Amino acid sequence: MHLLPGMPIPLARLVEHLGTLPGIGPKSAMRMGLSLLNKPAEEVKQLADCISGLHEAMGFCKQCGAFAEHEHCAICDNRRRDVSVICVVEQPVDVLMLERGRSFSGQYHVLHGRLSPIDGLGPDQLRIASLDRRVAEPDVQELILATSATVDGEATAHFLARRYAANDLKISRIARGVPDGGELEYLDEYTLSRALDQRVVWEQRP
Repeated sequence: MHLLPGMPIPLARLVEHLGTLPGIGPKSAMRMGLSLLNKPAEEVKQLADCISGLHEAMGFCKQCGAFAEHEHCAICDNRRRDVSVICVVEQPVDVLMLERGRSFSGQYHVLHGRLSPIDGLGPDQLRIASLDRRVAEPDVQELILATSATVDGEATAHFLARRYAANDLKISRIARGVPDGGELEYLDEYTLSRALDQRVVWEQRP
């Protein structure tokens, strides 16, 4: 534990723990610790209660693997969702990001990772067996592969596409390319290549 001169041990322990969070450096951890110290004790207690009960209050959906407070998540329990389409993502947070657009009405399946031989992550370490069971259901007609654009993400998408190629369902991949407002000079060659490969016909508007 790195102690600044005169810093009490309880505050130093708090700063040390805050510094382990992603994106939080020593200075940010110090500011957060001092901010908590200046807040009313009741507010700090409420925050502490939320943190201490987080793992007990929520987990992962048994069907899709997304965040859930109960056995199934709200999306899987929603009967208005289209059960014929399953969007495959890597992590539960990906579901939250896709849901922000409010344009997808199907269901999800979270792999909880992606194929990475270097990290020792193979098919057995991901939620692929449960995806096998879902794909085998007669209602499923399309599988959307929404893994990341990294090398491992692309390898995972290719693996799943080959795995279910013999199934009687449509397999699609999310489009990638030049983002809105993006300048070509700032884009990498891979993004530009994908943009050209996934070009669409120009629609003339009156």
